[in-house]
Amino acid sequence: MKKTIYVFNDGEFKRKDNTLYFETEAGKKYLPVEDVKEIIAFGEVSLNKRFLEFLTKKEIILHFLNDYGYYVGSYYPREHYNSGYMILRQSEYYLDEEKRLSLARRFVRGAADNILNVLRYYNNRGKELQTEIEHITSLEAKIETSAAIDELMAIEGNIREAYYAGFNTIIDKNDFVFHGRNKRPPRDRINALISYGNTLAYIAVLSEIYKTHLDPRIGYLHTTNFRRFTLNLDVAEIFKPILVDRLIFSLIGRNMLKSSDFESKANGILMNDKGRKLFAQEWENRLRTTIKHRELGREVSYRRLIRMELYKIEKHLMGEKEYEPFVSRW
Repeated sequence: MKKTIYVFNDGEFKRKDNTLYFETEAGKKYLPVEDVKEIIAFGEVSLNKRFLEFLTKKEIILHFLNDYGYYVGSYYPREHYNSGYMILRQSEYYLDEEKRLSLARRFVRGAADNILNVLRYYNNRGKELQTEIEHITSLEAKIETSAAIDELMAIEGNIREAYYAGFNTIIDKNDFVFHGRNKRPPRDRINALISYGNTLAYIAVLSEIYKTHLDPRIGYLHTTNFRRFTLNLDVAEIFKPILVDRLIFSLIGRNMLKSSDFESKANGILMNDKGRKLFAQEWENRLRTTIKHRELGREVSYRRLIRMELYKIEKHLMGEKEYEPFVSRW
């Protein structure tokens, strides 16, 4: 399985013949290009056209995040799998209001179902979350009757708000008190974790889209406008509860993350390098974790599940099979 390379230091990416390396004041670190699928750069890095040409040849995506862990952009090599046919189908489903709304509802329903399963998981383990579960269940019933994207987005926002209301009950740590969702900059440690984790989720989905016929610029729940990409935001909604949020609860619950892994910066609270490295490592472990797939009858990784979700969307767009979002069953 190809790897994700995280670069936290400042330095320069260089190409030498058929190899790549990252050079810092401490020396050179060679990158095993045949085993790399993407590079995520946090530090101040420099590169040249020869380096980018080699990434294109090897189909390696380069993502840039700034010092605060916010997504800046990606070098998205020439698409090898994109097809005019699929772009037309994606456009058709976006321009047809009912087709777009139908797909958008499925993304929100998938996210809501996975949110409910996270809450039920902890509720069954002694955390009192029945109020949040009932509230979200009542909100989910409104998804299918939503008549416009704006209305659907409002329902999705209310579901998230009700979900976040249960975070302090789940976490139950004095050093990690959640004051409701806020960002740019996050004003508490939980918000810092959510923002960072969500960014990694958006990047992971974007990298998987690259290996399909889909165009990441055409989304359905999130409006396709002048944003770089939107389809990855749509699909990530389904996986954030079971990948990002469960990871946050696990890292805090196992005391792997501490208050010392955060710092005050830019009028907010952000993860420091130590915290970001730990989270990134555990995020990769999470993506490699396998579960028994009900239909296939075999183990598949969460990263593979994301790719399979995209294949299901392709089939929906081609009229082969109605798309149903992945819902966790643990």
